[in-house]
Amino acid sequence: MHDAVARRGRCALLLSGGHTPRASYETLATRYRESVPWAQVQLFWGDERFVPPGDPRSNARMAREAFVDRVPCPPANVHPVLTGLPSADAAARGYEDTLRAYFAGAQPMFDLALLGLGEDAHTASIFPGSPALAERERWVMAVAAPADPPLRVTLTMRALTAAAQLFVLVSGAGKAEALRRALDPASPPLQYPAAALQAAGDRVVWWADRAAAP
Repeated sequence: MHDAVARRGRCALLLSGGHTPRASYETLATRYRESVPWAQVQLFWGDERFVPPGDPRSNARMAREAFVDRVPCPPANVHPVLTGLPSADAAARGYEDTLRAYFAGAQPMFDLALLGLGEDAHTASIFPGSPALAERERWVMAVAAPADPPLRVTLTMRALTAAAQLFVLVSGAGKAEALRRALDPASPPLQYPAAALQAAGDRVVWWADRAAAP
């Protein structure tokens, strides 16, 4: 984050949802509250559940509670998915407009993308069989997920793998098999979506605890 600000005067940070990143977010809000140049950090989300902003399942709500509202990041720098729109597709198209405006229409390249890994090897809200795996034009899509809530908005794999650096956080023994599959070059992404992150090469770093590590 410091390097991005030093090079370009700003840092585009993509946040993950789910439970795994909460501890990392709380660390940012405490240990790094004063040392990160928050005024130059722009916050985006890799995916969102299509629920009201105050819903306990909202990724934006979790991130706000864990750190966004606890650090001096200007409100204008915070870019959640607007889930108050009439449909998830409208929310996805609106968020793509937000990204295209920020990146001036060029390929989105987040300085750092924080991602998680599900037990079925999904990442963001790209689940097995998701059309977001093969999408080459759109950066953001509305998808149906085999999880609660089923209606989601997610960045496509094309947008995720364009990040300058990707950190994937993996925790717990229940994720060990998914991580093994994600790291295996022979794994088909359609079945194990996180395997598609291998396209980012050495730009992707997998942070796993002892229980999840192969």
